[in-house]
Amino acid sequence: MGFLIVKRILTHIACKLVKTGDLTVTFADGNQLHLGDGTGAPVHLRFNSRKAERAVAFDPNLKIGECYMDGEIAFEEGDIYLLLETIFKNSRENRTRPARWVRLIEHLRRIPAHILDRNTLRRSRSNVKHHYDLSGALYDLFLDPDRQYSCAYYENPSMELEQAQMAKKRHIASKLIMSRERLKVLDIGSGWGGMGLHLARQFNARVTGVTLSDEQFAVSNQRAREDGFAGQVDFRLLDYRKLNQTFDRIVSVGMFEHVGAKHFGTYFDKCAELLDRDGVMLLHTIGQSEPPTPTNPFIKKHIFPGGYIPSLSDIVPSIERSGLVITDIEVLRLHYAETLKAWRTSFLKNWDKARELYDERFCRMWEFYLASSEVAFRWQDLVVFQIQLAHNPQAVPLTRDYMGKDEHAPHRARKASESAKKKRAAAARQNRRA
Repeated sequence: MGFLIVKRILTHIACKLVKTGDLTVTFADGNQLHLGDGTGAPVHLRFNSRKAERAVAFDPNLKIGECYMDGEIAFEEGDIYLLLETIFKNSRENRTRPARWVRLIEHLRRIPAHILDRNTLRRSRSNVKHHYDLSGALYDLFLDPDRQYSCAYYENPSMELEQAQMAKKRHIASKLIMSRERLKVLDIGSGWGGMGLHLARQFNARVTGVTLSDEQFAVSNQRAREDGFAGQVDFRLLDYRKLNQTFDRIVSVGMFEHVGAKHFGTYFDKCAELLDRDGVMLLHTIGQSEPPTPTNPFIKKHIFPGGYIPSLSDIVPSIERSGLVITDIEVLRLHYAETLKAWRTSFLKNWDKARELYDERFCRMWEFYLASSEVAFRWQDLVVFQIQLAHNPQAVPLTRDYMGKDEHAPHRARKASESAKKKRAAAARQNRRA
């Protein structure tokens, strides 16, 4: 009797949600349910067990992904991306609210999250290691050669991923106003070093990068040595909260999502302390275009523990209290959807290599992460905020057209002197021989 109730619940949810598209659901007992108006790519989902039906019925936000990871759901037609696209498109177009018990589960999740989501120094490092200390070979399977693991900037739709990531770096540099050589730059969450090395290479900046990932720390310093920037770019295995010097520029790309809502005040207070009085900061972060909502439970449990996607209403009060001034905000909308599409395409092409590194279950988890993230940027409220900050509003030009001029005139970038370039080249050759 119980499984009949579960099937009725699933049927009720699906019929209420899916009005367009072409979705077929085969239950564990072999019965089928056809949904939608027959338009678009067909998707045929099969439940392999009643256990999976029960799990998805009562906690779809978490269990669709987990059941896919465990092989408890499979596809006769289509794939996990097309299923999620069908669900998310219908949810947005029909303004469908989740079932009452699903909303209750999400509400109950907030109670332990309110208590546990404290990204202390120790917990922050543990959270970072969970994701960023995976094998570097994994990231090479889907990222661009510079290992830019954040939203690219598609100046035109025909761009390849590597071009769009370079455009992102130029776009950010233009907002940092790299108007003179030897600026002291802090990169909070410096990743594998690509952004910091770009600023050093193009503008002769002196860069300090901080990361909590052992893997990123090792790779970024190796890159700095090989490129001849070891004396100019300093990557540290350090929490930004432990820094005690000031900088002309601060850049933070794809790190703020790991700060946690309880620590926004600490973050901006520290940035205000670290930024020179005439300095400029650029924060690049995933955000929500609607009021604050909890992090997706699958992403939080399996991908980014401790993560939180902020709305502007989350961010701005902490900026105001820090004494920093918002001098520019840009909202990048579908750029991350296109970035994730490129990553997902490359990951699927390299599935067998990823499976050799980990296993089939890991590959399914990663596919779900990339697919669900892409459809969230296409069909839900996820965007990217680029927020420019300063102590002094006069630290940036009066109008914002300087950004485009600097960005699209690469010859204006402040290059290092010829002697400095020769010195770095010699150092790089020596490191390669060593």
